[in-house]
Amino acid sequence: MLATTATFFELVRDRLSQVEERMRAGAGQHHPNADAAIEHLLASGGKRIRPTLALLAGEMLGAEPARVVTLAASIEMLHTATLVHDDLIDGSLLRRGIPTLNAQWTPGATVLTGDYIFARAAQLAAQTSSLRLMELFAQTLMTIVNGEITQLFRSRRGDLRQSYYQSIYAKTASLFELAGEAAALLGTSPDVSVKPMKDFGYQVGMAFQIVDDVLDFTGDQQQVGKPLANDLRQGLITLPTVHYLEMHPEDADLAHLLEDAHLESQELERLIAAIRSSGAIQRSLDEAGRFVAAAEADLETMPDCRERDGLRQLARYTVQRST
Repeated sequence: MLATTATFFELVRDRLSQVEERMRAGAGQHHPNADAAIEHLLASGGKRIRPTLALLAGEMLGAEPARVVTLAASIEMLHTATLVHDDLIDGSLLRRGIPTLNAQWTPGATVLTGDYIFARAAQLAAQTSSLRLMELFAQTLMTIVNGEITQLFRSRRGDLRQSYYQSIYAKTASLFELAGEAAALLGTSPDVSVKPMKDFGYQVGMAFQIVDDVLDFTGDQQQVGKPLANDLRQGLITLPTVHYLEMHPEDADLAHLLEDAHLESQELERLIAAIRSSGAIQRSLDEAGRFVAAAEADLETMPDCRERDGLRQLARYTVQRST
């Protein structure tokens, strides 16, 4: 068993460097601003948890190392492209304390740069020489984009919990799911490993986004890089708010928000404080913990090795992190 939550990153540190090299490959072949944008985005940091999942799973299942590195690069490049478009749609000027592309460029240039990075991600996926993997990549991209469109035309009526699950699957869990499933597809025993590793990625991705949404209410504003409860301020209903609504259906401010009514600053701050001080935060964390438990169960039939231990630690890390 691994000793710390950081150890699973150590298992793939060298290969993560190779992943970033693959992401940078091809520099100088197109407009220099496209290369500069990729370099800017890579330099801004990030947890690299999606490629780490793919690398650990691929190594555990005997996949060819070079193909898994290429897969991991395509997944992280796809994630990076979604961030470019997300920041533009949301009007975000900072990410992790660093100016976003849309803070520096015109909307048109930002959109085209995001498109370029999407294309680069698809090219990397094709370089794995797996038609099925390319199909999964395309399906995941469609899921992500469809989720963004759905959010733009969102309704605060109906089954809010189900809508939330659908949203975070499209936004986050689908890419984790791709990392697990595609790595298994490249392994030596895909018939027995694809289904549990796909589910492992799904469970970890759901837990990861739930914790992100909890940290939106409880995290350090300087570390998170945005105002406290930023999602709620934008009218987005995440799991802590869903739990709070189930506990306090009589809350007038929340009822007004769900009716698309504008809340005054004082009302919004009261609602945020009420959610933070209620049991909604812990209930959300408990729910994330159940997803992690399901992810750990998916690993039981996988080869007993240090990479499997690393994946178990990765799953637990999603609910232990503070950023």
